[in-house]
Order: sequence, then C-alpha cells, then structure tokens
Amino acid sequence: MFKEKKKMFLFYIIGLIFFTYLIVTLIMYVFQRKLLYYPNINSQIISDGLIHSFENINIKTKDNINLKGWFHLKDLKKKTILFFHGNAGTLGDRIYKLNFLGNLDVNFLIIAWRGYSGSSGKPSEFGLYQDAKSALNWLNSKGITDDKIVLYGESLGTSVAIEVGQNRDFAGIILEAPFTSMIDIGKKHYPFFPVKLLLKDKYVSKNKIKNIKSPVLVMHGKEDKIVPFYMGKKIYDLANEPKFKYFTNHDDHMMNFDENLVNEIHLFLKNLN
Repeated sequence: MFKEKKKMFLFYIIGLIFFTYLIVTLIMYVFQRKLLYYPNINSQIISDGLIHSFENINIKTKDNINLKGWFHLKDLKKKTILFFHGNAGTLGDRIYKLNFLGNLDVNFLIIAWRGYSGSSGKPSEFGLYQDAKSALNWLNSKGITDDKIVLYGESLGTSVAIEVGQNRDFAGIILEAPFTSMIDIGKKHYPFFPVKLLLKDKYVSKNKIKNIKSPVLVMHGKEDKIVPFYMGKKIYDLANEPKFKYFTNHDDHMMNFDENLVNEIHLFLKNLN
C-alpha cells in the first residue's frame, strides 16, 4: 500500500512538473516578442545633447508605418552612415554614438524601429527589415547612392544590416556586437526550451553574411554577457574579404566609444572607396 501511494505521488509530481513546463512554454510562445523587443512606446524623441545639426524626419513604409528619425547632412558627396539600433531604448540613448560619428565628417541617418521612439506599429523581424529598406529608399531618393552608404548595426540592428546588405554594393558595413542567430541566443539564455520550434523572429545572420560583398568591420567585446563574443567572432570568420575586426578584452554588450574604437571606425571609413 505504501509503495502504491509513493508511486502515485511520484507520478503526480512528474505530471505537475510537465504541466508547469507546458504552461511556461506556452506563455513564452505567446509573449515572446515582449521578451525580445523593449520599445518605450510613448517616449518622446529627446535630442538633448546631440551636438550636430539634424532634421527630424518621417519615413513611410510600404505597409503604411510611420518611422521617426534624425538626419544629419554635411555634404551629399560624403559618406552617409545609416544607423540601425538594438532591441531596447530610444534614439536618445544613442546620442553619444551619433556625436562621435558626426565628428568623423560623415552624414548620418538614424531611424527608430516601428514601435520605438514614437514610430507607429509593432516590431517584428519582417517589420524591421521593411523599416530598413524604407530608410534606404529614402536616402536613395535624396540622391545618396548605395556606394555612399555605410550600414551601422548595433546588436539586433546587426542582423537587419546583414539582411538588407546582401548582394548590394554598399560602401561598407559596421557590425557592433553581432550574433549568429536569434535561435542561438535563445538556446543560450533558455536552454531547457525548444527555442527553434517556438521562435517567430529567427534573424539567422550566420546564413546570410556570406552574401555580403561590401567591406565589413566587426566590433565586439569579450565581456559581453548578452551576445557571447564567440558569436561575433563567428560572423567575422564567415564574412568575405575585405573584412576588419576590433575585438576588446574589456567591453560588455554596449561597447565603450573610447578613442580606440572611434579611431578604428575612422580608419575603416577612410579606407573605403
């Protein structure tokens, strides 16, 4: 009798654990985009601290999403950096980077992804690709051709830069803290869940980087706790020549825009055709 009760109790515990696992898995599937994207939906675009002149712009996408952005123009003949930000924060959180980039004698355009910094819509992998393509079309409409555009991807933005950079002749592509795929990231942070089956937005950069024909600069810090350094190195290893790297021993996920990093970007830009 005691053995039967013990066996029943064990089955009950196993069943409860399995049921709990299924419920948590279902919750993760339903709310996965809230775990991936962290937009401040009602945020104002605050430009305090931006030392370069700029124009507030609005870009309409093919699916009728209105994107907010900042465009700094020095000279149409100069290179233009198109900045794709990461999965969290606002345009204002990138001002310190824009100040450094503007000092490098380039134009720049930074857009807020759909759902971020006052842009309409909700973020998704397909949506972000549409946003990036719309920004490129906007630059092209201003007479800025691909050979004058440098794509700059930050974290999640690296995957977008790789997607739209395929089989086009951009002046260059800069990837800050790139990852191999969102599947690989998910497996690292949620190893006990069937990430590959659950994930809607996969961002498989490792399968696309070989299609990049433009010069590439990969930057990554070995102390990155969000995107492991080995992923950035893998992207660099898979990239075609000409390719360049800036790897540090101390930087975490958001790299320190110190003199060394800025000089590396400056040298990369200077050597572009």
